[in-house]
Amino acid sequence: MLPRQSLNRFLQVSQRRSFVNAAGVPPKLFQLGILNHVAIATPNLEKATAFYRDILNGECSEQIPLPEHGVTTVFVNLGNTKIELLHPLGDKSPIAGFLAKNKEGGMHHVCIEVDNVYTAMADVKAKGVRVLDKEPKIGAHGKPVVFLHPKDCGGVLVELEQR
Repeated sequence: MLPRQSLNRFLQVSQRRSFVNAAGVPPKLFQLGILNHVAIATPNLEKATAFYRDILNGECSEQIPLPEHGVTTVFVNLGNTKIELLHPLGDKSPIAGFLAKNKEGGMHHVCIEVDNVYTAMADVKAKGVRVLDKEPKIGAHGKPVVFLHPKDCGGVLVELEQR
């Protein structure tokens, strides 16, 4: 169940949809794909990696610094999806702010693949969803990504990644 504030925002966004078919349903301009990963912010990347690798017997990548995103990542392969461990990199890291509010870390975002990130970005913007960047950036998998504002997504930071 959505909190009242989120429900009101959802209804406001829904009312802005201007292109609908005869049944009153907006056309699909892009297609959601699979859950690519769930991202977890951590204050200690080595400790988090050791937990998933040594305690849960997970297959972990090496650390991947992404200066453009202000993070260092480690991916834990789950077979059908991944967990992305995030640690701040640099002074302007968005993860540093998240960890300041959540000292132990926690779930940061979900990443869902889309068939065309540029079309998806334009479509969600037209429907009133705020996009956090003016243009997609290249993400950890070398593909374009864009983040959607959590206040427009039921309280969840959503990352859309090009398939």
